[in-house]
Amino acid sequence: MKLTAEHKALADTVRRFVTDEINPNVEAWEQEGIFPAHDIFKKLGHLGLLGVTKPEKFGGMGLDYSYGMVVAEELGTIRCGGIPMAIGVQTDMATPALARFGNDRLRTEFLVPAIAGDMVGAIGVSETEAGSDVAGLKTQAVKNGDDYVINGSKMWITNATQADFVCLLANTSDGQPHSNKSLIIVPMKSQGVTLSPRFDKLGMRSSDTAQIFFDNVRVPQSYRIGEEGQGFTMQMMQFQEERLFAAASSLKGMEHVINSTIEQCRTRQTFGKPLLANQSIQFKFAELQAEVEALRALTYRACELYISGEDVTKLASMAKLKAGRLSRQVADNCLQYWGGMGFMWENDVARAYRDNRLLSIGGGADEMMLGIIGKLMGFGKR
Repeated sequence: MKLTAEHKALADTVRRFVTDEINPNVEAWEQEGIFPAHDIFKKLGHLGLLGVTKPEKFGGMGLDYSYGMVVAEELGTIRCGGIPMAIGVQTDMATPALARFGNDRLRTEFLVPAIAGDMVGAIGVSETEAGSDVAGLKTQAVKNGDDYVINGSKMWITNATQADFVCLLANTSDGQPHSNKSLIIVPMKSQGVTLSPRFDKLGMRSSDTAQIFFDNVRVPQSYRIGEEGQGFTMQMMQFQEERLFAAASSLKGMEHVINSTIEQCRTRQTFGKPLLANQSIQFKFAELQAEVEALRALTYRACELYISGEDVTKLASMAKLKAGRLSRQVADNCLQYWGGMGFMWENDVARAYRDNRLLSIGGGADEMMLGIIGKLMGFGKR
């Protein structure tokens, strides 16, 4: 994937925004357990950064996904994982199907304000008994007149307490589990929608997460995205962008961990010399950086093929798998070189150690990624 002057200008815009508007506030937002999503999203929307790949007709830039990858990678310069994840939910998880398959009325009502930053979105797929097993979800949307009546709950929902709408995957018939689901936009102000208290999480502290309950929630059938029964397929397509975003947004965060640890090892003295004077430590940094570059190449290749219209399920799953495992390896290896300081809560590397653990769970666990990759390699076929 070749980066043009336009790609680099977009990256500069994101980097300046992160430097000026986000990183100075990260410590406070991490302590509070929430960041002001409406305020930050409105500023991102003003810069056009929430609709880079979305149709121009609805306020987006109409650019190909390589530009979305550039934005995702630069969001990795944020000094925590929760805020990039929350932004990614808005751009790459809650709105891709809406942008691609929603009717014009639905896109005008929800996509336009999401791109402008006037609405915060959430994606409602996971349940207490159906995380990676999407086909096993239980939430029901039953037709009643011109409406759907929704009952059930969604678990571990990013942006939940600040969201204006949730892109909900629910069963809309009693058919086979891969053809009985639909994606429905549900306004969070709808009667019967309630929330649990905000979750107290190991990492991603500045991202608000909660369980959403639906008790006879009534929404118009016109809020369904695309055809009834096509929700599972649409969600699988959304997962590809989610997984590419996860991989791309992990790259510069890992590089920050490596580079800050290198500087620490230049100044930290042990036995009369800098820690970095040990060749074994130099080799470890070289190995970790090589792995990050390999992941970047894989992610860029998947993006390039995605733009050309190819199915990148296997490559996106590989990139997501590698991002989760490598980010854990980088944080763990680097934390060791900080000694006792690495065990302090406020240390950037310690935060990465906590935040990055989610990458191997959310958006499909490592085991699910391996299962997908194995299936696409032909395992199980005669």
